[in-house]
Amino acid sequence: MKRLTHLDSRGRARMVDVGSKAVTRREAVAEAVLVMRPATKRLITSGKTPKGDVFAVARIAGIQAAKRTPELIPLCHPLPLTSIEVAFEWLAPKSSRARLHIAATVRVDGKTGVEMEALTAASVAGLTVYDMCKAVDREMELTRLRLLKKTGGKSAEFQRKPSRR
Repeated sequence: MKRLTHLDSRGRARMVDVGSKAVTRREAVAEAVLVMRPATKRLITSGKTPKGDVFAVARIAGIQAAKRTPELIPLCHPLPLTSIEVAFEWLAPKSSRARLHIAATVRVDGKTGVEMEALTAASVAGLTVYDMCKAVDREMELTRLRLLKKTGGKSAEFQRKPSRR
């Protein structure tokens, strides 16, 4: 059984020592889905929201969040990120709700992975869309925040098995 790397032998929280690890190209992809009313989708796609271009602001928020992950997650290492991408795609509606897929891809040449940065970017981008549209739809739900892919480093690569969106 694997052990939790952020705990020492006595069960106390610790920051993992990555000093002896090799620098490798690392990438992580995370997703989230924001569920909303169809009218909220129409407002976003019309470009006429009172607070401006929803996707432009949410993309910048996601990028900024990835860069600031170590300030939010106490045991994350500060990393010199080489690339952060945040993308939005409307999914086919389920029932009467519109669904916005948010994907965040983060890369680094480093000694530790960027999974937390990708998850943080996807979640903050979704929260930003919520913030910009909450005046018209407080029932929005940010769902399915999860890691899709992780490459690089010594541990095995991770690829989530495809599922229906």
